[in-house]
Amino acid sequence: MTTVRPFLMFQNSSAQTALDLYFATLPDSRMVRVERYAQGEAGPAGSIKVAVFTLCGREFMCSDSPIMHGFTFTPSSSTFVEFDSIEELERVFGILSDGGQVLMPLGNYGFSQ
Repeated sequence: MTTVRPFLMFQNSSAQTALDLYFATLPDSRMVRVERYAQGEAGPAGSIKVAVFTLCGREFMCSDSPIMHGFTFTPSSSTFVEFDSIEELERVFGILSDGGQVLMPLGNYGFSQ
């Protein structure tokens, strides 16, 4: 079967920390399968070589790149999450933005509110 999944490339062995936060914050989110680097492989032992996971029931993939790149995530690509209530939106926004950089504050942008 042919599938399409968004792919997130993390650096500095940060994928597991990010996934733990996502799983604790977003409903219906879990690890589907994970392959980790072993001792002597390209990446640090135990870091994520490749993983498939779900966020709100949708599948994604990710890895911890063993190569340091001159870039990280681009703001031109985003994941749009819809919530049933403003309270849930504000709760999740607060958790995910804590310690991070907010590029698009909560607001009405015409395509979202």
